[in-house]
Amino acid sequence: MFKISTQPISSSELQATLKNFRAGACATFEGWVRNRNQGQEVRSLEYEAYTPLAEAEGARILAEAGAKYGLLGCAAVHRIGHLQIGELAVWVGVAAEHREAAFHACQYIIDEAKARLPIWKKEHYVAGSSVWINSASREEHAERPAGPAST
Repeated sequence: MFKISTQPISSSELQATLKNFRAGACATFEGWVRNRNQGQEVRSLEYEAYTPLAEAEGARILAEAGAKYGLLGCAAVHRIGHLQIGELAVWVGVAAEHREAAFHACQYIIDEAKARLPIWKKEHYVAGSSVWINSASREEHAERPAGPAST
């Protein structure tokens, strides 16, 4: 299951969906909103997504990971909307017979999601400026932060 959500993510509820008596390992990844990036103090983040495509491609990524690593279960959720420092922005979890497969699959899922999903992140800085991160199409319209140019 891959889902885009406007609601806070419950790690414990998601992890419970992975319970399987054949599993010897469960690996999870939590991506939190941090207060600094590229030398700037971050006030908050804003995520936007093209939800139908993101969920379809996310499901493909989970299926790929399941086949590649022999998973017993996997799930991922990405928040959209305005998030504050410390909030959970993305959660990935996998269940596998062995820890090595679980660790590798979890990393594969988050790496592929960041590379392939139509999800855009806007950082709002304490200094008052904002900028879209990791999106060439959004970058053209970004308000540039004061100081060194971001890359």
